[in-house]
Amino acid sequence: MTETSRRTFLAGAALSAGAAVAAGTATRAVAQEKHKPGAPTAPQAANYPKPPYPTDMQPWPGLASKMNPRPDHGETSYKGSGKLTGKRALITGGDSGIGRAAAIAYAREGADVAINYLPQEEPDAREVVALIEAEGRKAVAIPGDLRTEEFCRRLVEEAATQLGGLDILVNNAALQQTRPSIAEISSELFDDTMKTNVYAPFWLTKAALERMKEGAVIVNTSSEQAGNPSAEIMHYAMTRAAVLNFTKGLAKQLAPRGIRVNAVAPGPFWTPLQVAGGATEEKLREFGSDTPLGRAGQPAEIAPLYVAAADPLLSFSTGQIFGSTGGNGQPA
Repeated sequence: MTETSRRTFLAGAALSAGAAVAAGTATRAVAQEKHKPGAPTAPQAANYPKPPYPTDMQPWPGLASKMNPRPDHGETSYKGSGKLTGKRALITGGDSGIGRAAAIAYAREGADVAINYLPQEEPDAREVVALIEAEGRKAVAIPGDLRTEEFCRRLVEEAATQLGGLDILVNNAALQQTRPSIAEISSELFDDTMKTNVYAPFWLTKAALERMKEGAVIVNTSSEQAGNPSAEIMHYAMTRAAVLNFTKGLAKQLAPRGIRVNAVAPGPFWTPLQVAGGATEEKLREFGSDTPLGRAGQPAEIAPLYVAAADPLLSFSTGQIFGSTGGNGQPA
């Protein structure tokens, strides 16, 4: 190498090193800005809608695709890391709300996913199927009403057949209809609420356990309502308390088989459950304002708990209640 070439090389190297240092300094500055005290850990959370909310009510069961504002289920934000690779999951109420967020998260964590929903919810379900398939995972859509044991058994059988087995059952679907007094809760509504929220998880679990092996997980959706019921949805709250108790008892029963059972207890979340009769227009307007965070949660914010409840790495966690209540207490 000539002296001129040597000087040129050294000068170029110095410039490259200087650029690298400058780039590193800029990167650190951005990171420090992002993580400085008071900065939101999830930047999108700072921009989530706060009350007052629009009161655009829908006929039951409601569609997330028609909500204003439209809920965030993690469609663009959830990033997986292979926690559920190779798992096969059935999620009821998987078309919208919390079930949809769980379905997206499970697929991005490597699971094949079957979702159940009512026929009226087909437009939302088609979106979820597309999102699952976009991750290269198998998606199975099985519409139907959970209020009969016959359908619940058929649902589990079809999901297990199409997925090639069943490792995770998420009992998430629920019926919630607000009524101002017990006098206005008809026997039909009470029966429908119990069938959807209590009988169906019982039937589905019985059928699933015939196919589940050691390492399988059942995840139930309960609610903060299980321990702190609102007067106008006390019949719904009763069912969430039943699911909580079911979770703890079943966890003890199935522990010798190596099958875990956990529950997630949401607080107020922005889902079709609310706009389709689960809340009055007055309550919907201020929905979630009584939480310390001052707003309703978005389904994307609870999906990681459904992943955690099923994560094989949390193999010592069974009979646990994973809460997401915006700062309110959760049922013990």
